[in-house]
Amino acid sequence: MDSTGPDATAHPKPSPEPTSFINWAWVPIRSLAARHRPRIAAHLHDLSERDRYLRFGYPATDDQIAKYVDTIDFDRDEVFGIFNRRLELIAMAHLANAPSTPSGPSTMAEFGVSVLSKARNRGYGARLFEHAMLHARNRRVDTLYIHALSENSAMLKIARKAGALVVREGAETEARLKLPPETLVTRFGELMEHQAAEIDYRLKVQAHRVNEILAAIAEVKTHINGNVPAAIE
Repeated sequence: MDSTGPDATAHPKPSPEPTSFINWAWVPIRSLAARHRPRIAAHLHDLSERDRYLRFGYPATDDQIAKYVDTIDFDRDEVFGIFNRRLELIAMAHLANAPSTPSGPSTMAEFGVSVLSKARNRGYGARLFEHAMLHARNRRVDTLYIHALSENSAMLKIARKAGALVVREGAETEARLKLPPETLVTRFGELMEHQAAEIDYRLKVQAHRVNEILAAIAEVKTHINGNVPAAIE
């Protein structure tokens, strides 16, 4: 197995306390449910062939994406998303919990993320990872696992920055991040993030509906004005 220098020999250590919920560069991250499957599918379909390759490890077709979305287990896993003002899902993460074993519930979860090209360079991937860390800790997950192509430098950079143990084996790389136990701070932080994200989403929904109403009124006015006969001189 090829190593990536010091990352492959360092001992994994718990990540520092997440402070995203007091970060002024706050990003509203909303939990997704089974009813959001169409939005998730639309998001993944909008990824370029290159982005699909990096996300799934192969250039997934539309049919393969549809199958992936249909098989997401929302009872076991967690899916998070970032919406823009048009209620478009521009970034999402899938935190897949490993199946339980005869000895008890699993304490490992795999992280995967995708961001639309038009929403890049805003730190959304890193914020989704921080959110996943917070969520995992509060559910007694002690290890986050990432399996990525070695050329997926953006994902591996996020993992290294968080303190993950990164091991490369040819074209593929694995990263493992040990998480500290939950605390009152992490519990409170997740609660605040959840409530704030819900409020943000509801405001976006209301604004979107108002814009639709205004657009409809403008269209009616244009139609009426177009049918008014010209004044007779």
